[in-house]
Amino acid sequence: MTGAGGEAGDELQRRFLFLQGPHGPFFSALARMLAAAGAECWRVGFNAGDAAFWRDRARYIPYRGAPEDWPETFDRTVADLGITDVVLYGDTRPVHAAAAERAKARGLTLHVFEEGYLRPYWITYERGGANGNSRLMELGIDEMRAALARAGTDQPEAPARWGDMRQHMFYGALYHFFVLALNRGYPGFRPHRGIGVAGEFALHLRRLFASPLLMAERALTSARVAWSGRPYHLVLLQLAHDASLLSHGGVAGQEEFLAQVIDGFAEGAPAHHLLVFKAHPLEDGRTPLRATIRRLARARGIGARVRYVPGGKLARLLAEARSAVTVNSTAAQQALFRGLPVKCVGRAVYGKPEFVSQQTMAEFFAAPLRPDVGAYRDFRRFLLETSQVPGGFYSLRGRRAALRHVVDMMLAPEDPYDALRSGTAAPRQQLRVVAAGGG
Repeated sequence: MTGAGGEAGDELQRRFLFLQGPHGPFFSALARMLAAAGAECWRVGFNAGDAAFWRDRARYIPYRGAPEDWPETFDRTVADLGITDVVLYGDTRPVHAAAAERAKARGLTLHVFEEGYLRPYWITYERGGANGNSRLMELGIDEMRAALARAGTDQPEAPARWGDMRQHMFYGALYHFFVLALNRGYPGFRPHRGIGVAGEFALHLRRLFASPLLMAERALTSARVAWSGRPYHLVLLQLAHDASLLSHGGVAGQEEFLAQVIDGFAEGAPAHHLLVFKAHPLEDGRTPLRATIRRLARARGIGARVRYVPGGKLARLLAEARSAVTVNSTAAQQALFRGLPVKCVGRAVYGKPEFVSQQTMAEFFAAPLRPDVGAYRDFRRFLLETSQVPGGFYSLRGRRAALRHVVDMMLAPEDPYDALRSGTAAPRQQLRVVAAGGG
């Protein structure tokens, strides 16, 4: 999808409008590099946190109105400024969903960033939509293989060390502090996560201070699961406010998913198997996950066979798991990469019949079917040649790695998927060198 002024070599006429981005300076740094390429970049901010991380004050537009007035304001803003491109992080929060719909109707190019489908070593860049709105939902494996035939490269491995979880937590806490302390100039602001700003800030702080205790608890619980010697199935939990879960999950909420899993396990799993729930690394306790799981498990008479691990890394648990179950977490791709059976109840970019089980939940726990590993590896390679950009949003090294490549991708006349098919995509050999040197 190309918008006005989107032809190759016409960068001087490109005008980008940034909306809300990942916490921290990534969007501001991205705009500076686009400006260096000759583009003009503006930012609409919806709260003091947005304002704090945007350096170009002359091209910052505070939105102080009510949420219901935003779509009309968006139309007026893009018309007045001659905007050709809209940039946002995630496309399902209300202000972004409204802007995405209006941008597409006007023929603007919509650039969508998300956490990496193959996180944590990559971020996602797509046009038109992400997750359940991604073009990947309509692309089949045969189409991907045809596009890969031109590339002729091997798939890169994840770097030995790369990640910015601590920086992610820091910028999240700082962002919500700015909103809490300096937000008087934004009377119409409404948090999209359904919890007050003070509550968000308190949760970020609590998570930061509780990290040592949580580390000890998850190490102990993981060790007990390993020492038990019993087969176990791993449930990959998402945050209750996860946009993919809410918009593309196919369930009314997290508790409905928990009940489906526990009921299916109680009905189908062999009596000596365990069910291990692993919380998201950024789980902050806003929902009583542990208590809900315990209550549902006891009601089905399997309380002694259920474990809860509070966050942490997946590798150790996946190494000996029998299968993995999720709504639509990107973490399921780590299970697929290992050849583990995966049950996905929602819509996900990896939700292809070649990969995820079509069995009922009880059938899956009784005898889970394995994925077509060869097809999945082709899918993974296709992602790494197209929408997955090495780097991160939060650490300095991660931002530098991502910006080195994503600006050219944004200025290109074709989106990443079409660029691979036409042979204009940047060679990914260079990206593998960057990924291997990450830290």
